[in-house]
Amino acid sequence: GQSLQALSSFPPPLSHTGSLLLAVHFYSVPRAVPLIPSTALGVLLLILSSLLAYAGIRRSLRNASLFLSLCLTISVFWCGYGVVFILGGQGVLNDTGDFHNALVPGLVTFTLALLIIAVVGFLCREVILAMIASAVSLASAHEVAMRYSTAFGSSAVACNYMIVCLVGGYFALGRILYFLTKEKIALPGTDLAKKKTHEQIQSTSGSMNPFAVTGLILNMLSASVFGCRLLGITGKLFIGQVPWLWAAGIYQIGICILSYRAMDVLMATFFGFTSILKFAGGYCLLYPIWQLEEPSFPTPFLVVFSILFVVLALFLTLKSPVDGLYLLFYVAYCIALACRPKGFFEGGPQGVDVAIFAASALMTLIHLYNVKASAKIPTGKGAVKALLARSSFLKLREGADLHAPYLGYSKYADAEVLGYACSVLASFAITMTGDPQAPLATVVIPWVVVAGGILKLLGGSVAFARGKTLESSAFILYAVMWIIWGLTRYGGLYGTTRSFHAAVGIIAFMLFNGFIVFCTLFLNIAWFFYSLAFLLIAVSFLLDAIHALPAGYDIAATLIFGLVSFYCFLSALFNSIFEGSCLPMGRPIVQLSGVGGGITKCLHLPARKASSVKRIADILKNGGTCGIPTDTVYVLVAACNRPDAVEKAHHSKRQAQDRPMSLWISSLKQLEPAKHLFTPLLWDFMEAAWPSPISLVVPRGEWVDFLGMKDSAKYVGTPQSIAIRIPDCSVTTHLIDLVGPIVVTSANPTGEADTTHHNQVYAKLGDKVDAVLCDGPSPENIASTVVDCTKIDSGNIGFFRVGIIPKSQVKLILILFLLP
Repeated sequence: GQSLQALSSFPPPLSHTGSLLLAVHFYSVPRAVPLIPSTALGVLLLILSSLLAYAGIRRSLRNASLFLSLCLTISVFWCGYGVVFILGGQGVLNDTGDFHNALVPGLVTFTLALLIIAVVGFLCREVILAMIASAVSLASAHEVAMRYSTAFGSSAVACNYMIVCLVGGYFALGRILYFLTKEKIALPGTDLAKKKTHEQIQSTSGSMNPFAVTGLILNMLSASVFGCRLLGITGKLFIGQVPWLWAAGIYQIGICILSYRAMDVLMATFFGFTSILKFAGGYCLLYPIWQLEEPSFPTPFLVVFSILFVVLALFLTLKSPVDGLYLLFYVAYCIALACRPKGFFEGGPQGVDVAIFAASALMTLIHLYNVKASAKIPTGKGAVKALLARSSFLKLREGADLHAPYLGYSKYADAEVLGYACSVLASFAITMTGDPQAPLATVVIPWVVVAGGILKLLGGSVAFARGKTLESSAFILYAVMWIIWGLTRYGGLYGTTRSFHAAVGIIAFMLFNGFIVFCTLFLNIAWFFYSLAFLLIAVSFLLDAIHALPAGYDIAATLIFGLVSFYCFLSALFNSIFEGSCLPMGRPIVQLSGVGGGITKCLHLPARKASSVKRIADILKNGGTCGIPTDTVYVLVAACNRPDAVEKAHHSKRQAQDRPMSLWISSLKQLEPAKHLFTPLLWDFMEAAWPSPISLVVPRGEWVDFLGMKDSAKYVGTPQSIAIRIPDCSVTTHLIDLVGPIVVTSANPTGEADTTHHNQVYAKLGDKVDAVLCDGPSPENIASTVVDCTKIDSGNIGFFRVGIIPKSQVKLILILFLLP
């Protein structure tokens, strides 16, 4: 764990390792036999690329955006580069110029991308990062020149990689000295403490997505492959360029996930869309392996794809007009592909690729500079927002509840927009029936498998993390169905001998979907029609499997499902951007007591934020009841000085008479006004025992009147005694400091098991609580030890319940205080 953590401290240790390998390789190029075989070099670069990606993502949690961009850029560079070397080592790139045609598109991209990172690095005084980026950029540029002219020797490339090694060595030396001298000696440029503070200040000044830069560079990479062919930089499109396209696609899905983590729904959806195009492009370049003719494209799919890009561009314009204009290049790209039957292989789409390359480079510079620099390049951000501020009809959503999950606390924004969009794309992709004799003649597999399958699985996973169990189950089920059906029908695996087995499998899926349709009756109208429309798709699959499909039924079913999915896509976008229900999902069709209660949800606030604790305190002061974490299990609490809240807490969990509520304080100072009403031995014992998971049952007396419970005091303790505790939990004690003494009971109906996760609080108490302070799983699954102190003055204590603290430890505390 510590060694992996060390990887994330800075790039030089990793980057100079890979650079050393490449330096050795290029110094040995003139030799008859290279020192490092191509296959071995490729495998090593793949390993290093994965470590660099880990380092960048790990460090991104600390807001080091320039570092993140450099790490992920070099990582994807070495990933594609490594696979090309493996293909060369395995004899796949045999023809003259194959290695040149395979490498150049990637080298051109990373020469420019790393140059942009270097320029921004120098402008923002990140000298170490800038030197590494500029050295790798120069190495790539020299290698491009070397591929075109033998006058440029490989030694120049090796020298640039040696610069990276030297810079990495300098930084490693600086960090070693820093730790050995206990932070007294720090070489210039190697002190991360100042950088970290500056980055944190920068990160709080704006809410830009730091992962967007890498996504834009990946767009440059895929555009370069086809743009270089149009400009004559490469001689042909072939399998050697697939590593660049698919590396870009895989990393783009990763950027999509990380963008959801950065709470940027629109850019995450955009990167999900562009990953589909990258996988499709790679698939088309692999096509000649099994088909002599170039593939044709399903026009309806690409037209629908362009419409989705237009809608997304309109919504993104509300956030940043420049980003919205950038998406219009992809609208043009989809239209160009739809107009050309051979798609990626024709000049029209390739011309748009050249424009996308230039636009992506410019957007990379703008985003990278704006994330790091204090002075921003204007992008029109806020201009549309200012116009909408005057509108009474449309009002942008803002504030803490913008990404509030349905259940619990989630680190991700909602991915339903992408899930619905993928349903639209997959449904319109299969409107092309295809030729049974040549199932691969039309490009359908990537549209169905990647869009309908992989990205829908992603959406289902994020939905599950946000507490949307039904929605996530549906997305995952539909994703599996699209993947299986897409590969079976359009991959040439589907035949008459498999018809019976295919029919049995489809019936099983229909049964599962039938259960989902039933459950959506309690969710909302839109989801009911969405799941019901997919049932029509499954019926068309079944009829096709048994060769009983009526003419036009499958087209009608896919159109209905596509239109319902498109409405859900628009509704999810509107509801995530604007306040109110412009395009409502509707109410539950069937409403039962305790079912479909998600209309009025309680707040779920992360315990790690001080603002959340303050908000919970305000709710308690105003008479609310909340579920909070403790040093043991989750509990339900109310403020002592709000009798109405105490009574509400008692009734909400059906409190049993034999299990009364207890009293919690943050320090004995809160009982100081009533200290004279406690015996000295009991007071000393309370001081010695707390804070801890030990509840002390003390005699009831006049001291209770000091707490302000009034008539609700009857719900706390018994007529003879009350249990008191100071929890050993900083969040809980801080909350009690803000509110005052609180009344506490377990966060579950009487007779049920203790609640050990914030999600269980919602599941067990529903909307009966006003808020939940979310802190994940409880540190302990055992409740507190309850000690009877009503007869402590005679030297005796008893135990109502032995919890996490054993009897012997409690008795030891008492013995120590009874000793003279």
